[in-house]
Amino acid sequence: MAFALGLRAREAGYRLAAHESVESTNATALSLARSGEPGPLWVVARSQTAGRGRRGRAWSSGEGNLATTLLLTTDVAPASAATLGFVAGLALDDALRTCAPGARIALKWPNDLLLDDKKLAGILLEAESRPTGLALVIGIGVNLASAPDGLPFPATSLAARGFIVHPEAMFTALTDAWTGFEHLWDGGRGMPRIRDLWLERAAGLGSTVSVAMGDRVVEGVFETLDDTGQMILRAADNSEIAVTAGEVHFGSAATLRNPAEDRC
Repeated sequence: MAFALGLRAREAGYRLAAHESVESTNATALSLARSGEPGPLWVVARSQTAGRGRRGRAWSSGEGNLATTLLLTTDVAPASAATLGFVAGLALDDALRTCAPGARIALKWPNDLLLDDKKLAGILLEAESRPTGLALVIGIGVNLASAPDGLPFPATSLAARGFIVHPEAMFTALTDAWTGFEHLWDGGRGMPRIRDLWLERAAGLGSTVSVAMGDRVVEGVFETLDDTGQMILRAADNSEIAVTAGEVHFGSAATLRNPAEDRC
């Protein structure tokens, strides 16, 4: 079966570059951007040999999993473009619920999806300034058939939970779901609505979380997101903590033995 864009994506002008194997779909998309490709272009591969996650971590993607990247060129400010990670999360959540009805999916701040409290999928945004605007690549990896071994956090796959989903079907559903949510995002103007929808599907909302930020750990109740996508925590002294980036751990800091080992 060949990879194909959904009807809604095709009608919106998205294009497709499909490969059997690449080192990294993000690296491939960035290379295309540097050569003048403006997008919107979906890059997808049946496998990637040198995939990566946030903070430069390796992320393998073998046969049967989904590895794809969307290349866009935008004139919005980088801070606003970064909120497209929440658009991608919602699109992926919708596609997973379509392809695997009944799966217990949740969104984990900032860019992960969980299945039964274990990592199922990740999203990686990278950007470069180009003469025509900001080249943005949004990489998405989904453990459909298998999960990587030896990770510092628990991971799972749809197949391990009894859901058999082919990458081609997942990809088509994702491209159509993305098209709808990007339209709602509307160049950043629709971020308040995106935020509200994301919060409806968020893991840990209303519970105590710890966030490792380098050598520092902050703790509080996960109350909301602001319009820029920052995580807003309520500390024990009732002060408000805005978290821009970090590794989220569900529970109190007392249970976070070593942030470098327990990052999710």
